[in-house]
Amino acid sequence: MNRDQLLKEMELGPIWKLRQPPRKKRGEPASAEPAPVDDRTAAIAAMGWEELGQAVAACTACPLCQTRKQAVLGVGDVNADWLFVGEGPGAEEDERGEPFVGQAGKLLDAMLAAIDLRRGEGVYIANAVKCRPPGNRTPEPAETAACWPFLARQIELIRPKLIVTLGKPAAQTLLQQEVTIARARDMVHDFAGIPLIVTYHPAYLLRNLPDKAKAWEDLCFMRKTMASLR
Repeated sequence: MNRDQLLKEMELGPIWKLRQPPRKKRGEPASAEPAPVDDRTAAIAAMGWEELGQAVAACTACPLCQTRKQAVLGVGDVNADWLFVGEGPGAEEDERGEPFVGQAGKLLDAMLAAIDLRRGEGVYIANAVKCRPPGNRTPEPAETAACWPFLARQIELIRPKLIVTLGKPAAQTLLQQEVTIARARDMVHDFAGIPLIVTYHPAYLLRNLPDKAKAWEDLCFMRKTMASLR
């Protein structure tokens, strides 16, 4: 991956850059190619789960720390085959310290159940940013970039067989390009050698009921993809 590639956030928003490139292939050592990595990113890249949780809880790398009640690392099976990545915590997640616990979380649980999955059993759920953006707005580029080393380390530690991004911001964070859900869904993308599937965010589906049928198609596609990986 070209470490100097500039990444765009939603629509025609500001451009930004990931602080650390992901591994080229699942399971192989971190890339040995020279890359400018700051001390914070290097430290996070060496953390285990306990240290990572402490670092996220204490993080002050962007202004979101000033308005959060608590940071939300993620939840689930740390050896999961499935990794679901959303955008960021909402109000209830900020209160409880767990991702997807509000109405969108209930819908996500129902979506998982539809393909015989359960939260915490072979499934890990995380977000692109670990602190709630005020008013549940879309995370700004600098905020997403500041949180990237945490998500990158989670992926390194979990080593999932399949990543599913929920919504446009999460998809753009991992695919490193502007995308639309309509064009990016129904195909297998690649993240550092790990298959990646794009689908709608549950909160979007709550506002756009007709697209639930498309989400069901995506769920079937995810199950079929995972079966092929096994």
